[in-house]
Amino acid sequence: MLNKPVLVESLIVFIIILSVHTVVWDRYSWCAVALAIQAFYVQFKWDRLLQLGGAVFQFRTAANSGLLPASMVIPLLGIAMKERCKSAGIVYFERFGIVVASTGMLVALFLSVIAVGITKPVPTNTCILTGIAGSIIIYTMKHSLTVSEVIEVLEVLLIFVYLSMILLYLLPRCFTPGEALLVLGGISFVLNQLIKRSLNVIEGRGDPIDFFLLVAVVGVILLGLFFTVLFIFMDSGTWISSMFFHMMTAVLGLGVIMPWLYRLIQRNPLFWLLQFLFQTQTRVYLLVYWTFLAASACGVVFYQNAKRSSESKKHQASTITRKYFHFIVVATYVPGLIYDRQLLHVAAVLCLAVFIFLEYIRYFRIKPFGQTLRRLLSLFLDERDSGPLILTHIYLLLGMSLPVWLFPRSCAPKGTLSGAGALVPYSGVLAVGVGDTIASVFGSTMGEIKWPGTKKTVEGTMTAIFAQIIAVALILIFDTSVNLNSSYAWILASVSLVSLLEAYTTQIDNLLLPLYLQIMFM
Repeated sequence: MLNKPVLVESLIVFIIILSVHTVVWDRYSWCAVALAIQAFYVQFKWDRLLQLGGAVFQFRTAANSGLLPASMVIPLLGIAMKERCKSAGIVYFERFGIVVASTGMLVALFLSVIAVGITKPVPTNTCILTGIAGSIIIYTMKHSLTVSEVIEVLEVLLIFVYLSMILLYLLPRCFTPGEALLVLGGISFVLNQLIKRSLNVIEGRGDPIDFFLLVAVVGVILLGLFFTVLFIFMDSGTWISSMFFHMMTAVLGLGVIMPWLYRLIQRNPLFWLLQFLFQTQTRVYLLVYWTFLAASACGVVFYQNAKRSSESKKHQASTITRKYFHFIVVATYVPGLIYDRQLLHVAAVLCLAVFIFLEYIRYFRIKPFGQTLRRLLSLFLDERDSGPLILTHIYLLLGMSLPVWLFPRSCAPKGTLSGAGALVPYSGVLAVGVGDTIASVFGSTMGEIKWPGTKKTVEGTMTAIFAQIIAVALILIFDTSVNLNSSYAWILASVSLVSLLEAYTTQIDNLLLPLYLQIMFM
């Protein structure tokens, strides 16, 4: 029997795909539509595998596979980037967008082939659809990509295969297949870009803040893999192991990551970072303000834990309590977007590295803070944190930061896009910081009419749309660089579609919603 919420979620994704391609229809549109149709059928095979326990790895069980919405994110981002850079006349990034789209399609197709291959009996109709979609995609790639670009796409696919086998084995129940596609696909692409740029360093070419993002992401992932292998052979909870952890972190950081970054930016990374952070008085004010907000977030954690100790050991933070952090993140990102986006870009990278490092300390029970972090953060667990890692706060940071990191600065004259594209950096703030927060708060307190087949309410979705429209109006007032050029109908449609997607998706909405809103705005 078909799952009605999954059907509605798929319908919303198809509407988004067709909305994007009605604006720009070319050969890649045929590929995107073919990929979406086959992903729609294959996701039911994945759902069946998850229900029967027939998947190769252990995935998150409280959600459906999410293959269709996840499969379309990277291809649509690449297509949108290609069109923006084509209109700006930047050929290099136009080709880069084509590579991104091709890579996303091939990785998604690979995940579909895996599902079809392990399904018994073999689903003949789905196999035929997957074969047709694969033929269209490969034919288009053959006539669109150069030899070097084909090699780059295959490199990312190879990294994705090996990374999936390693991380899905080490981290059971942390992802759905769709979330694994998004997260591991993104990491694979970042790793390939870092290797490519490290082998072809040209002095003075490339923005240091982009290199900083690549090295930081790859560095913390490699650090985690190293300690995971190491602690197979020793107990991570002892003082000796903890001292070794801190010592090896310093050695790898100063002996590998720093020299790697030095090779890319051609200057001392620490001196560059300090000079960058304190370059202007505005940056100093922002850093002081963000430090105050970080202290406030820590205060909320300590207060809620003290409240749990005085009431009940089984006490869990409510939905409204968890949304405090969404309000704090909005208060963090909006001033950065208005006054200094480059500083926000770098600060978000640093914050991501710190979050992941603290999660390593919690997961491995590294002394002296490992057990304390476990106790403090256990209060904020929900059904999505069913694996060994706590990822919801990292997904929140990623959802707010990805629109900033993925903003095509080189293809944006004067640092901003025209029309709805001017709101691209605000996609995370609107979708997660405002929309998701308001929907949860109003839906849980005043909502009565539920969307069919879900726990989400109509009142929550409507207030989320209304709140995002008000937020857009406030952005127009306070950010003079934003000029929408009468694209209000498209903005309303984009916000409405993404809000409906939030009501029906069982995937990590903090990660999925900002990316779809960014695609619509671009």
